Amino acid sequence: MAGRKVVQRGYATSTVSMPRKDIHPLRELAKRFCLAFIMLAGSTLIVWLDRDAYVDNVRGDGVSFIDALYYSTVTMTTTGYGDITPLAPHARLLNAILITPMRIGFLVVLVGTTIAVLANQGNRIIRDLQWRSAMRNHVVVIGYGTKGRSAINTLRRHGEKDARIVVIDNSDVAVNEANLDGLAAFLGDATQRELLRRAEISKARKIIICLSRDDAAILTTLTVRQLNPGAAIVVSVREKENVPLVRQSGATSVVTSSDTVGRLMGLSAVGPELGSIIQDLLTAGTGLEVSQRQAAPHEVGQSPTSLLHDRVIGIIRGGTLRRFYDSTAARIETGDQLIVVRRAQHRETGRDSEE
Repeated sequence: MAGRKVVQRGYATSTVSMPRKDIHPLRELAKRFCLAFIMLAGSTLIVWLDRDAYVDNVRGDGVSFIDALYYSTVTMTTTGYGDITPLAPHARLLNAILITPMRIGFLVVLVGTTIAVLANQGNRIIRDLQWRSAMRNHVVVIGYGTKGRSAINTLRRHGEKDARIVVIDNSDVAVNEANLDGLAAFLGDATQRELLRRAEISKARKIIICLSRDDAAILTTLTVRQLNPGAAIVVSVREKENVPLVRQSGATSVVTSSDTVGRLMGLSAVGPELGSIIQDLLTAGTGLEVSQRQAAPHEVGQSPTSLLHDRVIGIIRGGTLRRFYDSTAARIETGDQLIVVRRAQHRETGRDSEE
């Protein structure tokens, strides 16, 4: 998952997750090897410049540059054959205050970091494979801005689990925020097929596209539809003129943000109360809310107007929307989906909210 850890709600959500760049493991290992080489070269230079203070106990012919490199190598790796040793007091002091700390740093950098990098990369690969193998019928939200967050909160209120929601955004900050909100997230451009495949877009049942630019939304919609011919794709665009292009690209539903805001403002100008009702329907958690649900068995055969707590404004039957004034929607049938207006309820307790 692009190295992003899914933070479970209620655990470690108070800690700060700073943006960070993913570093390729081979590049990270190369940096560590370079640092280890610099320490080895420094040790060799120290010994060679002070070679008269060292003695070769085997050959007895002095200490050459090769001998200095050999001594530094066996010392850094803590092998210590003892054939070359510091003899003068100052050489032993330099070994204590310089060579020994360098030896410890060499081991930490070369061995410890190498193991950590390989282990972390392996764990990331395993977690990614486990996540991908388990992900089916999920919801992919492309764009974790204001619209994307609002869409996800609405899905949550209608029973969608966080584990079945995946975020894609090209902002590192947005991806970290999605992680802290308990969501799996991918960092990258949603028009890239490989990224969409990693998010298992072909197995998703719903895709919500909330991008800031209409041209990017159109290209993303076209790419997503090619990878997943059967999913429901909801797209947000800024300009009404782009709606036909988005529909031709494969969108199931298109929401025009500027047109919707303008209509709400016009209704509020006609009558403040009318605007308040419309905004109430669009605002989750208080007052009224619009919901879609399966018709209950005891409701089959009843008139939509006879329901006590819900006001039915539409019935989805056989994939076709039938509004409340349609004569074919006079009775609820088995398998119907009801679009209702009802009093908002708390998500956690299910009790009616207080205004």
